[in-house]
Amino acid sequence: MTTLVAPRPLAAAAPARSGWRPVRRAAVPVGLVAAWALVSAAGWAPAAVLPGPGAVVAAAAEIAGSGMLGTYLQASLLRIAAGVGVGAGAGLVLGLLAGVSTLGEELVDSTLQILRAVPFLAMIPLFIAWFGIDEPFKVAVIAFAVVVPMYTYTFLAVRAIDAKVLEAARCFGVTGARLVAGVVLPQALPGILMAVRVCLAVAVTALVAAENVGTREGIGYLVAMAREYNRVDHLFVCLVLYALLGVAFDALVRVAEAALLPWRPRVAR
Repeated sequence: MTTLVAPRPLAAAAPARSGWRPVRRAAVPVGLVAAWALVSAAGWAPAAVLPGPGAVVAAAAEIAGSGMLGTYLQASLLRIAAGVGVGAGAGLVLGLLAGVSTLGEELVDSTLQILRAVPFLAMIPLFIAWFGIDEPFKVAVIAFAVVVPMYTYTFLAVRAIDAKVLEAARCFGVTGARLVAGVVLPQALPGILMAVRVCLAVAVTALVAAENVGTREGIGYLVAMAREYNRVDHLFVCLVLYALLGVAFDALVRVAEAALLPWRPRVAR
């Protein structure tokens, strides 16, 4: 008689390997930096084209020593916060409205799909005409870039909720705003957090475009100055800053997911 042995749960094997997770995550970036250092040290690329990691670190120290780095980084972060706050907030409300109501979908979805087909870069000249080149323009570019991703992910997350859950809540008299706050939002939270992650990544891209116009503070201004004075090492510092912003935002969302969704199992170990 054949004895069937139940497969070992993934969760049971995870603690033994969890200590290696940061090492595995850092392996590829560290390898890329090592390859970069090797190419630079071997002289396979001119320093004027590809400065080594040491030169980029020295350039970062030079910028930080001048006091510009902290000030300009703060300016860029404030723009991202304002743009994502406006755009993602609007996208969240519209996604909930279209997701919970057929009438809301009919009123909202077609307009958002039209906006989805318009690249945010194409809106820059129009936003300059409307808002000038100061802070409202930069916030508007970032907000426009993130509103559609936030709406789309929120709408899909709401529509993916089990209809039986909503029906059960209605049977207990939970309707209207109580239904949205107590049932819809918690059920759609994984999709909403994914939307936040996508929006923050898109916001960094929109920041690059927005800060290329009329900027006197921000990472984009450092890019413009580096381009004007042909400082490739400073350009690399700016690229690293953009990359670090993306990594930091992703890490923040991961922390939020762990805190808000402790019941959600991790599929990939």
